[in-house]
Order: sequence, then structure tokens, then C-alpha cells
Amino acid sequence: MSELRSRIAASPLRLPTSLPALPRIDDLVAALRPEAPLTCLRPAEIGRSASDFVAGFPGDVMYAVKCNPEPTVLQALWAGGVRHFDCASLPEIALVSGLLPGAHIHFMHPVKARHAIAEAYAVHGVRDMVLDTAGELGKILQETGHARDLGLIVRIALPAGPARCDLSGKFGAWPDDAVRLLRAARPHCARLGVSFHVGSQCLDPLAWRRAIETAGRVIRASGVKVEVLDVGGGFPVAYPGQVPPPLGAFFAEIEAAVDALDMPGLRLWAEPGRALAASGTSVVVQVQGRRGGVLYINDGVFGSLSDAGPPGFRYPARLVRGSDAAERPFSFFGPTCDSADVMKGPFLLPDDVGEGDWLEIGQLGAYGACLRTAFNGFGSGEAVQVRDATLI
Repeated sequence: MSELRSRIAASPLRLPTSLPALPRIDDLVAALRPEAPLTCLRPAEIGRSASDFVAGFPGDVMYAVKCNPEPTVLQALWAGGVRHFDCASLPEIALVSGLLPGAHIHFMHPVKARHAIAEAYAVHGVRDMVLDTAGELGKILQETGHARDLGLIVRIALPAGPARCDLSGKFGAWPDDAVRLLRAARPHCARLGVSFHVGSQCLDPLAWRRAIETAGRVIRASGVKVEVLDVGGGFPVAYPGQVPPPLGAFFAEIEAAVDALDMPGLRLWAEPGRALAASGTSVVVQVQGRRGGVLYINDGVFGSLSDAGPPGFRYPARLVRGSDAAERPFSFFGPTCDSADVMKGPFLLPDDVGEGDWLEIGQLGAYGACLRTAFNGFGSGEAVQVRDATLI
């Protein structure tokens, strides 16, 4: 199959941007009988998710590249209308800059190396940078030569909320510090902003309303003009046992909360990752053994299924060959010798599944293949673009 490419662990999937006739997963498995995990990309699904988000969100949609940096994914997002990209490192910036020359790149890591700030500004034309301390503001100003065309975004801290993955502990300035940072940054930038993040996979639209109210209080207390409000990421997708409200419910709460701020001209940004990429990738794995309700498979928490480990995410799964047997819950062990390589699930599959069978596991476009490691010598595999419908 010419559309398949071998890859080493943790390297980007280098795939053609278009194929004349995308294959079906069942046909690929029948022809290739893959012995290593097979990553299946659905560019059309990624483009559709992007188009829906861009059409619904009342501002600039900034894809969080860390979620899935594969070039095919980035190109599909571009085709879906995404023009802004949230990058956290120089390699991410260079990837987007080289692949999508017209992209607007934003350096949204609150703690950046000095050389990264300088190179992002001077080489890649990055102007928007986030900060949450006075020290970071000083670094940005020094390494850009006190440039006057900067966009400086102050990230505020939020208390732990209802999100599946809490992000409140590592970054963000608490309100009093954020007020001081806004005042300190205002004389040095062409545009000033406030950002926050409610946490990953947040199913509660009201979390954004509460965060926007907090941001509004900080902006008013600062007494300076703010041009940008970045409402972050965290927008959820469906998994077994998790059915979020429609995206429109989140957008409606955001719009209503921003209207209540009564700050004309405030530009909105969002940083979705999971909501754009999750449904666009699945992985085909092979069962290498069975012990009762436990399947030993050739991918795991050190590979594409890290979120099925301690975070406890459940994924949709199917037996590729099909079966009329009744379904039952299974848990998975990955291929490494580490006993932490366990995914409790439960994953619902036909009761006659066994050694040698192939499974397709869906909703892995977010934090799936990009977190794959080579631990214990595992992690190799191939990737292909497919035309199959998503599992959810």
C-alpha cells in the first residue's frame, strides 16, 4: 500500500495530503494483517470538526498543536478554516510555520526559554505570547528587544473545576497578581489580553461563564484597556459514558457572559484541541492473548492509549472481523512488561474475541499517537488515511 509509511516512535506521521481512493480499515487489515498498531487518520472528519467549530465560535479559533501535531491533521484543520495555532515550543512553531506559511502562530506556553522567545519573534514572526509572572514579562521584553508590536496575554489562574483533567495547579496568576501584570504589560504591547483554561474535557458550559466573570473582574480592577479575551480550550467530545452538551451550548454561555461584561471591541480567542482532533483518528491493535475478561494487546499506556491508563478514559472499540456473540466488558493490558500498562475500561466487545483478533479503538485523535513512546522496544507502527465513519 503506497499510502502507508513506517515510522519510529514519537515521530510525526508523514503522509500524503490527498489520496485517490482512501481504503477501508477492514480491507487494510485483511490485506496487511498488521502485527504492529495501525494508526488510521480521517482527514475529512477533522476538517468537518474544524469547520463546525469555526462557524460556531464568535471569534478566532486557535488549534492547540500539542493535542495532535501530525502534518495531515494540521492540513485538514487548515482546510476546515482554522488559521490560528497555539504552539508551546519552537519545534511546534517551526512545524506550523513550514507547513502552513499563512498561519497565525501564538506562543502560548507561560514559561518559555529565552532562546525560544528570541527565535520565535525574530525568525518565525511570532508576536503573541502568554505570561503569568513579572519575570516572564521581563524575559519577553528583553529577548524581543522591547519590541512595540507584541501581543501580551496574561493567563489568570482558576480554582479546580468540573473538568475531567484539572489544569489549575501549574499555570496562571491569581487575580491580584494578574491585575498588576496587566498594568505592567500595557505600556509595552500593541495588544493586551487575558486568558484562562477551565481544564481538559470539561462537560459544563457554565465553567466558561464563571471564568469569564472572573476575567472581567480582573480587567476592570486593572483599569487598563484589554483587547483580547482568550477562553482557552477544554471543549469536550463524546466517549462511552460521557455525552457532552452540543458545542452550541458552550458558545451560547461564552457569548452571553462576554455580552454581560459590556466591553465593546473585545476580541475572543479559543484554543480547542480535543474538540477538533479526537474523532479524526483511531488505532487498530491486535490481541496477543486473553485471560478471562482481560485482553493483552499490542498498544497501551506507553503508546496511543495513555489516557486510558490513570486518567481512566474509555474509548469505543469494535472487533474488526465482526461477531454475533453477546458483548461483555473487557480491560486491556498493553505490550510492555510494566504492570502499570493497564487500561481498566471497561471496553465492550463480543465475548468470543481472542488471540490474533484485531480491534479498532476510536476517538484517539487527541493525545493518542503524539504521546507514543519507544519504552520496552515497542512503539513502531504505520499510519494510513481511511474513509471509514467514526466509531462515535
